[in-house]
Amino acid sequence: MQPAVVIEGLTKTYKSGLQALKPVDLTIGKGEIFALLGPNGAGKTTMISIICGIVVPTSGTVTADGHDIKRDYRKARQAIGLVPQELTTDAFETVMATVTLSRGLFGKAPNPAYIEQILRDLSLWDKKDAKIMTLSGGMKRRVMIAKALSHEPDILFLDEPTAGVDVELRKDMWAMVRRLRERGVTIILTTHYIEEAEEMADRVGVILKGQLILVEDKTTLMKKLGKKTLTLQLQETLTAVPPELADWKVELKNEGHELEYVFDANADDTGVPGLLRRLEATGVGFKDLSTKQSSLEDIFVDLVHQSKTEVA
Repeated sequence: MQPAVVIEGLTKTYKSGLQALKPVDLTIGKGEIFALLGPNGAGKTTMISIICGIVVPTSGTVTADGHDIKRDYRKARQAIGLVPQELTTDAFETVMATVTLSRGLFGKAPNPAYIEQILRDLSLWDKKDAKIMTLSGGMKRRVMIAKALSHEPDILFLDEPTAGVDVELRKDMWAMVRRLRERGVTIILTTHYIEEAEEMADRVGVILKGQLILVEDKTTLMKKLGKKTLTLQLQETLTAVPPELADWKVELKNEGHELEYVFDANADDTGVPGLLRRLEATGVGFKDLSTKQSSLEDIFVDLVHQSKTEVA
């Protein structure tokens, strides 16, 4: 199967000397949902802007749907739909005119039925004759998504698409993403709502200070790096961790009412049985216990912290 996007040795250094993107190599398959995570200023938008032909790279190559973005810009760009962070629409145009024009700009023949379906899917049909300037921020965001889909792209970039929008739009948009994926459309998204990436993505990439520090299948990543936390609600408050528990590196939480132990659930010896036996031997009683699996957000925070420590 032909990849949807192939990135090789991609870099971007601005005239100021800022290296916004260090050498990046990445292949994204057709029909894949790929989530790119990273803090503000990490290089997410720069990378997307280069692929979409908005920013010129310093070095490296990118192909989209088999077309080089430099040598065959027009065909590469026709394969791409982009929902940027910024709301950039003609305020005095109607919703229908804006979306229809966007389709025409990509050389697509008129298809009123298709445009209607997009607007209905995004709950915009009853606003089709409204001017953009009269819409709420959430509705304007819906229009941006409709514009990106107007020319039936095979690759869709969503750059922080649900930032600052209502819960209803998020549900509508993710339902649409699933339908697009079923049709074979490749989705690349950046998001601060990590729970969305955890729910939707097939693979996750983590970028920090312009460097792609990790690309991993989401399930494999969760299994490889995910930890579990055992929380014990104590019968009596402790002021310090008993020295007999030093081997387990437990921590006191909730003003001494809880003991917390983080362990690798995939390890042959998790340490949990031995900890419980030692608690009993030392006379530390507990009235309840619970475990929590690390989320993708926990893993992301750990990765970023580790990378910052290594850089320092």
